[in-house]
Amino acid sequence: MQSNLHTVTVHSDRPDFPITNTRLYINGEWRDSSSGKTIPVVDPTTEEVIAAVSEASTQDAEAAIAAAKAAFTGEWGQMSGHERGAILWNVGETIQKYGDELAFLQAKEMGRLFRDSITIDIPHLVNMFRYYAGWASKIEGAVKQTTKGLFTYTRREPLGVVGAITPFNFPLILSISKFAPALAAGNVIVHKPASATPLSALLFARVMHEAGVPAGVFNVVPGPGGSVGQTLSTHPDVEKIAITGSTASGIRVVKDAADTLKHTTMELGGKSANIIFADADLDTAATSAYYGMFYNKGEICYAGSRMLVERSVYEEVIERVAEQAKRAKPGDPLDPASEVGPIANKSEYDKVLKYMEVGKTEGGRLVTGGDKADIGTGKGYFVQSTVFADMTEEMTLIREETFGPILSVMPFDDYDHAIALANGNRYGLAAGVHTRDIKKAHKAAAALKSGTVWVNTYGQFDPSGPFGGYKMSGYGREQGWEAMEFYLQTKTVWVDMS
Repeated sequence: MQSNLHTVTVHSDRPDFPITNTRLYINGEWRDSSSGKTIPVVDPTTEEVIAAVSEASTQDAEAAIAAAKAAFTGEWGQMSGHERGAILWNVGETIQKYGDELAFLQAKEMGRLFRDSITIDIPHLVNMFRYYAGWASKIEGAVKQTTKGLFTYTRREPLGVVGAITPFNFPLILSISKFAPALAAGNVIVHKPASATPLSALLFARVMHEAGVPAGVFNVVPGPGGSVGQTLSTHPDVEKIAITGSTASGIRVVKDAADTLKHTTMELGGKSANIIFADADLDTAATSAYYGMFYNKGEICYAGSRMLVERSVYEEVIERVAEQAKRAKPGDPLDPASEVGPIANKSEYDKVLKYMEVGKTEGGRLVTGGDKADIGTGKGYFVQSTVFADMTEEMTLIREETFGPILSVMPFDDYDHAIALANGNRYGLAAGVHTRDIKKAHKAAAALKSGTVWVNTYGQFDPSGPFGGYKMSGYGREQGWEAMEFYLQTKTVWVDMS
């Protein structure tokens, strides 16, 4: 993932910070859970418990919803767009102050490389809040030319309380992609982070607090999806749910939200096709395919996990990508020399290893990887970057999202065959096209049933570029002005002027 509007400098080779924020953040206050329960946070590098975070109960979630609703009708709801924009800009500035600590916590709670967090994630967070700070004062309605004697106009109004349900793989980026446009539009937020990654979410609550976000506007309640998540999805005072997660999780939320007809945005799973034509720059294409799959240890929803290669260059491309996968050095994500961190948690680690075994038993050709990785400590949820070739459409690794560093490769014969293979999957989050033929590139971009298509690159992002899926990868968009549309509703006003 790349974002190129702002840069942050790494301040230390190996950072270390005390873990201080472990309680719920509700109505501008830090609170213990009403039940007294806690969530153990495990470092996937050492397999040690590094913190015990308050586990929100249904009662705590309801308290957060009530605080948010009061804030929506109170100070926050009375602010002008200019005033909200100034606060959002200040959030961006405050993120820079806490950048190293936020990056450190992501490394400790889910194994994200510190250097990637500090050079990619933190700048993106800053840019997102700066971008939406500008939009806060530009929400406008329109005057309509209707019947004589009537003055008719529209108002764009915020929805109200937004429940943000976010995953473990990009704890910060996938959260602020909801926070920034929701707040710019004038909404208020109750955030349920993944139970595996609450630490960065709670530190971000401190960022919001210090930046001047009023009490109740932003709340964080870590806890189980079956209680906290379901409370958000069913509560009548929550007007919208924005979720990033698996397709199964999204379906559950939609069902839970149906009784109260909530607005929903679904950014869900993917099994993205990365197409490499024979006329591509193969060096660039292979490197792009490597990072498009193995970046963040493959724990990316838009991963180009189905690499489709034109038959005449099939073995050559496989060799180039596999060579990069073999060279990638796993290790402690806080070590600047590490190139691949651990899988985020034990459950995901076991699942990835199971998928590797499925790939072997179903007849794929194992080119490299396929097993655990040892970094010399005997600890950690490390796996090898893995490439399976000669895959076919009915194989599990081609059909299902593995959410780990497993690349599945298929050959194709011509343009039509490539597009048919790419579209022959229930997901439609992203796709890649590599070719020197500009006409072919645009033709393929139009034909692919995916919410994002990268041409001769992969994984580029910017706050202005909308992102979201087709088919079972969800609906709605995050980033860009388009995201604002999903946090606003339109009111039409008719005035009799006769």
